[in-house]
Amino acid sequence: MSRRILSIWFPRLAAERWLRRGVVLPGQPFAVVAERGGAQVLDSLNAEAEAAGLTIAQPLRDARAMCPALVTRPADPLAEAGFLAVLRRWAGRFSPLVAEEPPAGLMIDLTGCAHLFGGEAGVMAALEGDCADLGLTVSAAIADTPGAAWALARHAGRPLLALPHGDAIEQEARATRSRAGRRRMTDLARPAPISDPAGRIAPVGQMRQALAALPVAALRLTSAEVAGLQAVGLRRIGDLAGLPRAALARRFGAGVLRRLDQALGLEPEPISPAREAPRFALRLSFPDPIGLRSDIEAALDRLLPSLCDRLRQAGQGARRLRLEGVRADGTVARLAVGLAQASHDPARIRAVLAVKLDLLQAEFGFDAIRLAADMTEPLHPRQHVGHLEAGAIARPAQDAALGDLIGRLGARLGPDAVTRLHPAESHIPEKAQQAVQAAWSEAHPAPWPASRTQRPLTLFRPEPVMAPADPVPPAGFRWRGVDHALRRASGPERIAPEWWLDDPEWRSGPRDYWRVETEGGVRLWLFYAHGGAISGGWFAQGQFS
Repeated sequence: MSRRILSIWFPRLAAERWLRRGVVLPGQPFAVVAERGGAQVLDSLNAEAEAAGLTIAQPLRDARAMCPALVTRPADPLAEAGFLAVLRRWAGRFSPLVAEEPPAGLMIDLTGCAHLFGGEAGVMAALEGDCADLGLTVSAAIADTPGAAWALARHAGRPLLALPHGDAIEQEARATRSRAGRRRMTDLARPAPISDPAGRIAPVGQMRQALAALPVAALRLTSAEVAGLQAVGLRRIGDLAGLPRAALARRFGAGVLRRLDQALGLEPEPISPAREAPRFALRLSFPDPIGLRSDIEAALDRLLPSLCDRLRQAGQGARRLRLEGVRADGTVARLAVGLAQASHDPARIRAVLAVKLDLLQAEFGFDAIRLAADMTEPLHPRQHVGHLEAGAIARPAQDAALGDLIGRLGARLGPDAVTRLHPAESHIPEKAQQAVQAAWSEAHPAPWPASRTQRPLTLFRPEPVMAPADPVPPAGFRWRGVDHALRRASGPERIAPEWWLDDPEWRSGPRDYWRVETEGGVRLWLFYAHGGAISGGWFAQGQFS
C-alpha cells in the first residue's frame, strides 16, 4: 500500500480565531498585528483585508493609510498554539496519526484511512465541510510525501511570482537561458498537477509531475536559498530536476538537494504525531436531580476511587481538581481545589473537597456530577532499603499530614494565603527571609541560619521614636503616642545598608540596633540611624515576646 499524506493549511488561522469571537462586523477588514524587529506588522488577514490590498508583513502604519477602516487585534502566540492543538484533536477523525506544523498547519498520515470517507476526494469534501462549519479558511492536499503535500497545499494553483527585476529570458543566467526557451515551449504540453474541486490530490507515484510547475519556495527552503536559485533563473521545481546533483549541492548547499529528495520521495521523512495527553475525568449521571450535600458526597464516594485508580495506574498524583455539577436548567456549577502535595489517595482528596463543597450551589438540582484532575504530577512508589531509610519512614507520614493541612487551609483561605518562610541571603533584617507559597514549595531542608544576636519575634517597618538625637539609648522616649522609661538596654549591633542597592528604607545610613526593655515591661528593638541621604534619628523596628 502506497503511503499517502494529507497536509492541511489554515492561511488565516490567527485572524479567524478572533473572528469566531465576533470582534468585527461582517464585511469589515480585520488584521492580527505582531511585533517584529521593533515594528508592528500585519501577521494575519481576513478576506476583506486582502481584498483591500493589504498583505502579510506589511507595516501597520502603511496598512492604516491604505485602509482606515481596518480593525486590528494583537497576536497571541500561546492562544493560537492552543487553537491549533484543538484543531489537531479534530483532525483525528481522519487518521490517528496527526502532527502539528506550527504556526498554522497539520500533517496527517492518511494511509489506509481514505476508504472510510469514500476515497481521498471524500476526505477533502469532509474536511472542507467541517472547516466551513467552523468558519475557517483551509487549503489541503494529498500526496505520497509530506514535502509534496505541503507544497501542493500552499502553492498549487497560485501564480508564479516574478523575479525581482523582471521576467525576461535575457535576465537569466547563460547556463539556463537556452533551457528556458525549451521550458516555456513545453509548458503548454506539460500536464498540470492533478486536483479536484475539493482540494489538491497528486496521483500515486507522480510526485515529479505534480511538483514540476510549483515555485522553488514550495520545497520549504529558506529565503536566502530561494533568492539564490531565482537569481540564476531556477524558479520552478521542474528546473531543478534536470540539473546535476553534485553541482546543485555545491552551488546552493546540501539543504536544497535534501528538500528536493524529500518532496520526491527519494529520502524518507517521518511524521511525528503528537501524543494525546492523558485525561483523568469521570462523570456520574442521575435519574433524578440531586441537591443535598449528603447526595453529592455519596456521588464523590463513587467517583473518587475510580479516578484515583486511574491516577495510580498512570503513576500520577492529582495537584488540582475540578468538581462540576450540571444543573437541571443546563447551567454548570464549578469549584476547584488544589493539593499541597500530589496524591492519588481518595481519603486525602475527599478531605480537601469537603472544605469547599458547600460552595457548589445546586439550585434546581444536579443531573450529573463530573470530577476531573486538571493538573497532575508523577508520583511513583519508593521502596526503602537499609536500616537508615527504614527508620526514616515516619517522616513521609509527617510530610503527608502537613501537606493535608496546607491543602485544607488553602481550600478555605485560598492557596496564595498559606505561605512558609525560607532564609534569604541578606544581612538586612527585613530581607533575611522570604515568604513562598506553601503549596508549591518544600520546607527548608537545612537548619535555619543562626544569627549572631537575638532577633525580635515581631518585625515591622521602622516607626519614628521621639528621643534626643544621641546615639546612646535615651533614658526616656515616646513611641506610638506613649511615653516610656528605659530600664535596661544591650547593644549595639551595627548594620550597614547594601551599598550595591538603592533601598529607600536605608537612605538614612548605617544603623545601631539596641535591645531595649522599658519600666512597663515592653521589650523593643530600637535603632539609631546615623544619617545619609536623609536625616537619621531613633526608630523602632521590632518587639520581643
